[in-house]
Amino acid sequence: MPVISKKGRLMPSSPIRKLVPFAEDAKARGVDVIHLNIGQPDIKTPQAALDAIKNNDIEVLSYSRTEGTDEFRKKVASYYKVNDIEVTHKDIIVTTGGSEALAFVMGSIADTDDEIIIPEPFYANYNGFAVAAGIRVVPVVSKIEDNFALPPLEIFEKSITDKTRAILICNPGNPTGYLYKKEEIKKLAALAKKHDLFLIADEVYREFAYDGIEHYSILQEPGMGDHSIVVDSVSKRYSMCGARIGFLVTKNKSVIQTALKFAQARLSPPTYAQIASEAALSTPQSYFDAVIEEYVERRNILLKELSKIEGLKIARPQGAFYCMVELPVADADDFAQWLLEKFELNGQTVMVAPAAGFYASEGLGKNQIRIAYVLEKNQLIKAVEILREALKKYPQA
Repeated sequence: MPVISKKGRLMPSSPIRKLVPFAEDAKARGVDVIHLNIGQPDIKTPQAALDAIKNNDIEVLSYSRTEGTDEFRKKVASYYKVNDIEVTHKDIIVTTGGSEALAFVMGSIADTDDEIIIPEPFYANYNGFAVAAGIRVVPVVSKIEDNFALPPLEIFEKSITDKTRAILICNPGNPTGYLYKKEEIKKLAALAKKHDLFLIADEVYREFAYDGIEHYSILQEPGMGDHSIVVDSVSKRYSMCGARIGFLVTKNKSVIQTALKFAQARLSPPTYAQIASEAALSTPQSYFDAVIEEYVERRNILLKELSKIEGLKIARPQGAFYCMVELPVADADDFAQWLLEKFELNGQTVMVAPAAGFYASEGLGKNQIRIAYVLEKNQLIKAVEILREALKKYPQA
């Protein structure tokens, strides 16, 4: 039999999606599954984006430019300017989702066996992108007891070798919901400059910052033009996950020129999705104000309900819409599967994302889960009730 590649064998399964077959089986049995596993907002997509698709008069659905249309990139640059980030459209490559932007970045800055330092837990697909690129992830552990704040800089510095090419952060964090403070960004920036590294920031949740804390982009940090690379996306900001439109943003011309070659190999980003995304950029601030207010209410209700369950450790999210929870179980993977296969309460169960897949260090996160609070408040209350009753009945080994 032909042999599967080593990369294929090493490619990790998604902790967010790997339990889908068990969820489908549960639904087939008539069980209503409440999805807390995936960051798919139920917030309505801006009408302007939907109308732009419905009302266009395209007769030939042609390729766009490899780097995205000039019109769209100029509007993206204007969006950044409103957020105190000075870039031009020439500093932007439109990608097929933030995922492709990350893949282009890794391919542009690192060779096989090079290293990227990432605070963990981190977005699980970083592991997948690194495997595909032949890059080694060097994790720096952040702890739930510290609310997943930035670990001491000394730990980062000790992790730097002659193979290190970059530090990668997600801000605000997926899966932690942690929002890096301006002082923390400045420390990372200084470290990147000291060791001549790239500082990559996945900023797709930038609009979702709570408790009066303002998001500070690495692109706002002076003197970081050649070191800073931002990955961004319309998916969460405008509740347009299916559009698959993202951006790679950097003032480093060598990175842009190199990433463009990777982009040329896939031809162009999707035309219709760019049309919708361009229209979405006209969304008024009132939309975000209402969405942020809704997410804060959902977060507060989730934290209040979770706090009623004994034995949990709960991180307090300051951004995005994820919450990390440590359970009084030995194996969250087994618990999550058991929820779908063996447990229901009044005909319902919940699907969560086991957190081990958000770590690179073996053995960490085994008793943690990520909850995405992207559902309306009554559903969240119901989901936590199911979780509470399930923990009482779960047969610990």
